[in-house]
Amino acid sequence: MAQLTSGYGADVGRRARVVAVIAEPEDLTAARLRALAGVADVLEVRSDLVGDPDPRRLRRHFPGPLTYSSRSRRHGGRSAAGPVERRTRLLRAADHYDLVDLEAMDDVAPELLAGIPAKQRRISWHAPPSPAQRADPGLRAGLLHASGALLERFAAMTAVPAAQYLLVPQSGAQGEWAAPLLLAGLGRTDVTAFASGPAGTWTRVLAPWLGAPVVFGRAGVPGADGMPSVSQLLTDYGLPALPPLGGLFGIAGRAPGRSLSPRLHNAALRELRLPALYLPFQVDVFSRFWHRAMDFGALGGPPLRGLTVIAPHKESALEAADIADPEARGCGAANLLCLDAGRWRAATTDSAAALHTLARAGVDPSGRRAAVIGCGGAGRAIALALCQAGARVTLVNRGVALGRAASSRLGLPYVPLSRFSPAGYAVLAHATPLVEREPFPVSTADWDAAVLEMAYRDPPTALMGATRARGLTGIDGWEVLFVEVREQFKLMTGHPLPEELPLHSVCFGQAELPDARDLTESAGLAPTHPTSREAP
Repeated sequence: MAQLTSGYGADVGRRARVVAVIAEPEDLTAARLRALAGVADVLEVRSDLVGDPDPRRLRRHFPGPLTYSSRSRRHGGRSAAGPVERRTRLLRAADHYDLVDLEAMDDVAPELLAGIPAKQRRISWHAPPSPAQRADPGLRAGLLHASGALLERFAAMTAVPAAQYLLVPQSGAQGEWAAPLLLAGLGRTDVTAFASGPAGTWTRVLAPWLGAPVVFGRAGVPGADGMPSVSQLLTDYGLPALPPLGGLFGIAGRAPGRSLSPRLHNAALRELRLPALYLPFQVDVFSRFWHRAMDFGALGGPPLRGLTVIAPHKESALEAADIADPEARGCGAANLLCLDAGRWRAATTDSAAALHTLARAGVDPSGRRAAVIGCGGAGRAIALALCQAGARVTLVNRGVALGRAASSRLGLPYVPLSRFSPAGYAVLAHATPLVEREPFPVSTADWDAAVLEMAYRDPPTALMGATRARGLTGIDGWEVLFVEVREQFKLMTGHPLPEELPLHSVCFGQAELPDARDLTESAGLAPTHPTSREAP
């Protein structure tokens, strides 16, 4: 495995300016504004979302600079104001706000430029929504073209002097990667660029490390546009501090935004003073993402050094690797890609996590019957580990095709979930994302059965709640999560995760904002936002 060199050096004092974006009416309460004053440097009012609050009231509760933004529908906002009304509102805002957002091309009329001096202007461009683009995953030329087009647009915007410039292309195809490449190549401190949408969240977080003067976070919960909350910026990524950055780690999957991995891994990276950042990558097609990530590093972006992989890409991760561990080859899936002597190595930490947590609970599966419910990558890895530990394993799955395919690969018996009874099994391992109801009736399990749950959730999942109510041995997903994070961190960085790092406290720690809902919902911990096991 590659070992990341420790030590920050002289650049540890760099920091970003955190902009708290007011996007909901409840963000304007006095308590919320006062709390933001302690963690944010700038307050931005999205008037197209919350109207025009009294700026004097804002300044009573928030002493920092104020930014006014009224994003039009053409730029992805909700403002339907006509040209005359829009000019009037922007000019009025210039009398009270420190910075006024002017949309490129549309708001650079002489009247507005005369009434809003350059030191008060932020010139912005948001790409209009467009149909999803299909891109050849192997064409680096496409990424260069997208970056060049974004550079041309920026050059046109700088024809109007301003204090700041903001460029927001659509995520997808090359646009998601072009924005950070633009920042990396410009070397300026008055430009912010990132991609819109949930797939662009990682570009928003990374932007200040590449020279952007600010990082944006919602005052409340994260937005559908991919903007994290201010709480997330602080707790998951350690902002506003900007320690040196030599490479990227991350989690790739369908919905990585619910995972606690960024929070845990970044806390460990900071504790060990390792120059890296762990980011969430929302991935549609893994092969396309993988080629883009390799091209991104080759073209001047921070290189990818390791990746946690979640559903539905574990099989694709195995295919992308140069070499694979026996466990990953055996189950046909990998939840980790790490560099090993310059080659990408596929591994699975699901096997070790299952056996370690069972052993810690005093459960020896050797010679005993075990059922694994769920035949995805995690389920197959657990089944293989239990077999190697001497258990007699039965596979259980709702989908017959997947169940039979796993049975054929592993040489194990398969039972459809509709016909499964937990009676007679000493170990019941649940490896599906189902958290709202029991996947099987715990009431019919043997009195001495042990239930291993791969999903983590607060409050506990329905299965774990029923297991504990019956007095059975229950191993919940939090225990599995902490084991997996320790295994993955060591494989990716070459360093053991610091023993003194309190993982449980890190998970439930929060920035000091008045509504605890901000952090728990953003992390997928609230009852209405379950966190899937496929987000290790």
